[in-house]
Amino acid sequence: MSRQSASHAIGTDERIINATSGWMMLTLLLSALLASGLWTAMPGGPVKMAVSGLSLMLTLFLFKGLFTLEPNQAAVMVFFGKYAGTANQSGFFWVNPLFQRTKVSLRINNWNTPVLKVNDERGSPIEIAAVIAWRVQNTARAVFDVESAMHYLQIQSESAVRQVASSHAYDDAEGGYCKSLRTDLEAIAELLRESIQQHVEVAGIIIEEAKIAHLAYAPEIANAMLRRQQAEAVVMARQKLVDGAVGMVEVALKNLEDKEIVSLTPDQRAVLVTNMMTVLLSESGAQPVIQMAQTKQ
Repeated sequence: MSRQSASHAIGTDERIINATSGWMMLTLLLSALLASGLWTAMPGGPVKMAVSGLSLMLTLFLFKGLFTLEPNQAAVMVFFGKYAGTANQSGFFWVNPLFQRTKVSLRINNWNTPVLKVNDERGSPIEIAAVIAWRVQNTARAVFDVESAMHYLQIQSESAVRQVASSHAYDDAEGGYCKSLRTDLEAIAELLRESIQQHVEVAGIIIEEAKIAHLAYAPEIANAMLRRQQAEAVVMARQKLVDGAVGMVEVALKNLEDKEIVSLTPDQRAVLVTNMMTVLLSESGAQPVIQMAQTKQ
C-alpha cells in the first residue's frame, strides 16, 4: 500500500472502492427493521425476546453505513486504523458501518499567498505574492501523509514563491537572455506552478494554476528604482531620436548632392549637419542660421 515517492517521502497509494447502492440497502434494511419490529412485538420466551432485540439493534446499527457523496467529493474509509479505500463517485451508498469515513473535497480551491519580501536575482528587495488554484488529487496522501493538506500547501507555496523570486530579476536582465518577473509573466507563472507542484506532491495535491498577483519593489528602494526606470526610458527615447535624426540628415545630404542643388565643402557639410541635428533634437524651438553654398551657374 506504500511506496517510495520521487520526493523521498513515504506516499500512500490511493485505492478506489465501489460502495454498495444505498437505495438497495435502504430497502433491505427497512424490510429487516419491519420484520424485526414485528418479531419483537410477538409474545415469546426470554430467549426469543433476546434474539429479536439483538436483531432489531443490529438492523438499526447497519443503517449507520448509509451515506451520500456530492459531485467532486470523496470519502476515505478507515477500518480499525487501516486504510480500506476511497469512494469517489457521487450518489447514495452503503458501506461497512464499522468504517470510519472522512470526507475530502476534490473541488478546485484558491489560495492567495501573503505579500512576501524577497531579494531578487540582482539582490534588490522586492514584494511578491501569488494566487494559486489547487485541488486534491490523491485523497489517501492528503489524509494520511500530511497533518493538514491546506496548511501544508500554505507553507510550501510561500517557500516556492521565494525560490522562484530569488532566482529571477525583477526587470529585464542585461541582454534580455534571462526571464524577468515583470515582463515574462507566462513563463514565470509556469515555473511557479512547477515549483509549487514539486513542493506539495507528497500531500496528494495538484496545482492547476499559479500566477503572480502582486509584484513591486520594496518601499525603501521604490523611489530609486522609479528614477532608474525613468532614466532608462529617457535614454531609450533619446536613442530613437538620434537614430531618426541621423537618418534624416543623411537623406537630406544625399538629395542635395544627387540633385546638384548646392555644392558643399567639408566645413559647410559639418556646419549643415550640426545645425540640422540641433533643429531635430532640440526640445525648444531652435532657430539656427543655415549657410548654403552658391548654386552652380
